[in-house]
Amino acid sequence: MADIKEVSASEVEAPKTAEVSAPDQLADFDAKYAAKLRHRIDWRLLTALGPMYAICLLDRSNLASAAIAGMTEDLDMVTGNGYNLTNMCFFITYILFQPLMVVVCRKMGPRWFLPLICFLWGCLLIGIGFVHDWQTMLGLRLIFGVLESGYFPGCLYLLSTWYTRFESARRYSIFYLIGSCASGCSGILAYGLMQADGAGGLRGWRWIFILEGLITITLAMIAVVMMVKFPDEEMTKPSPKFLTREELNFVTARLDADRADVSLEPFTLKRFLEPATEWYIYGFPLLLMLVTTLAYAFAFTLPTVLRSTLGFGLAESQCLTAPPYFFAAVFMYIAGWYSDRYHTRGPVLVTLALVSLAGLPIMGWAKNPWVRYFGVFVTVAGANSAIPSIMAYQGTNIRGQWRRAFCSAALTAIGGIGGIIGSLIFRSQDAPNYYPGFIACIVACILVIVIVAIMSVYFHRCNKAADRGERILLGDPNFRFTL
Repeated sequence: MADIKEVSASEVEAPKTAEVSAPDQLADFDAKYAAKLRHRIDWRLLTALGPMYAICLLDRSNLASAAIAGMTEDLDMVTGNGYNLTNMCFFITYILFQPLMVVVCRKMGPRWFLPLICFLWGCLLIGIGFVHDWQTMLGLRLIFGVLESGYFPGCLYLLSTWYTRFESARRYSIFYLIGSCASGCSGILAYGLMQADGAGGLRGWRWIFILEGLITITLAMIAVVMMVKFPDEEMTKPSPKFLTREELNFVTARLDADRADVSLEPFTLKRFLEPATEWYIYGFPLLLMLVTTLAYAFAFTLPTVLRSTLGFGLAESQCLTAPPYFFAAVFMYIAGWYSDRYHTRGPVLVTLALVSLAGLPIMGWAKNPWVRYFGVFVTVAGANSAIPSIMAYQGTNIRGQWRRAFCSAALTAIGGIGGIIGSLIFRSQDAPNYYPGFIACIVACILVIVIVAIMSVYFHRCNKAADRGERILLGDPNFRFTL
């Protein structure tokens, strides 16, 4: 494999720090000073990235709210499977353009790149509010996919460069829970915007797109002020009112002590694609694909399922989507805290898959609608909490700038296939019970457990070989995989 170099014990001259784990090396740094700087980084990074990702998820899932507000009838989506095609097409360009967009993000820098694409897709959303047939909307959502393809991998890449390996899970959780809570509020927001039905001669569902587009543009303009650059870029030219050069030296020294990959290597296509030869790199995206199958399935169809399967009215169906996501946010933060505190990744992910596995039968087969609604809480908590856990699982087990860029793109690109699957498994012909969709989600949870088990065995064997001096993992004698 490209970066897992096998050598004999006699060929390895272990450095003086070879037996020192990353936490031991970080003990040499002032913990209070590190925490102070970490909180400042949190404030700038998470404040800028979180709200933009929240509106990103809102913009992506507003199709479900618009659908039950009259969009399917107005755009003749009932015939020709127009709704599912419009939902699915976004992910085609979203997946295909991610490798390119993450390289552009690295070259252009996140401070301008991320707010720019957010601004552009906000403008596009306003345009979607004025379409008159679903074919036009389909074309605009293809462009929407191109623009959004750079955001999520760009955020993952940027976050992974600013934190040590066992500081990342909580940050990913906070980043994602902001988006998750906003996604949960999409139904309430959509219901409020639908009350503008008739204003300006436009239907309520059109106002959902127009006003959310304006909110997106506003957040993008605020983010330009808050956003920071990659650590190596900050060292060259610090962002205003962020960290001094002395503080940056301290932060980057800690990062190098943890994983020795702050400096950016010159870009070559070979270096960028080098991780593609290693099979375990694809385990993380496959996990994300399976989990996002559940997450997107419910994001796209939960209002419809609540209305047709559980028998709630329009207002109830829109508003009852929110509480499960707020419950999931609490669950998500606890999972992230535990994962960082005890330096573990795989067991947490398996636990979250089991939580969803427990909730799905309740949601799908219980007789009482309120019991089924309880199943929604359990299922959404497990599925949504697993997403930042997978981000941390990958981020802890890679090193190197271009490897990090490639893996961020691969994670979200292959993971995005879950969005395509999720948009299709709850089919209209399976209403009102949607049993095939629930069975597909159960299978996805089981596969998550199987993949984590396989990767854990492999990582354990690699670590043992490295301890014996038979392997150097990812070019660093001190590096060990996190199970």
